[in-house]
Amino acid sequence: MYALNASSGALLWSTLETQFLSASSPAVANGMVYIGSDNGLAALDAKTGTGLWFYSTAPNDSSPAVANGVVYVGDRDGNIYA
Repeated sequence: MYALNASSGALLWSTLETQFLSASSPAVANGMVYIGSDNGLAALDAKTGTGLWFYSTAPNDSSPAVANGVVYVGDRDGNIYA
């Protein structure tokens, strides 16, 4: 995962953490990057890319959604986590 400056294209940070492997788009809200992955949902600091927390789920390919401070993600088993 890479974070780029939207104006200049300069690299801000990158991470190669394997638990963040994903086929979906991340969600960015409230200074955090949320990533649905092959083994759960991860949250990273949007400024630094530092992993903040990880919640284990079945594999998911859906993009997380954020509303009113709650992160939602669905997994391949048909569950939705909040």
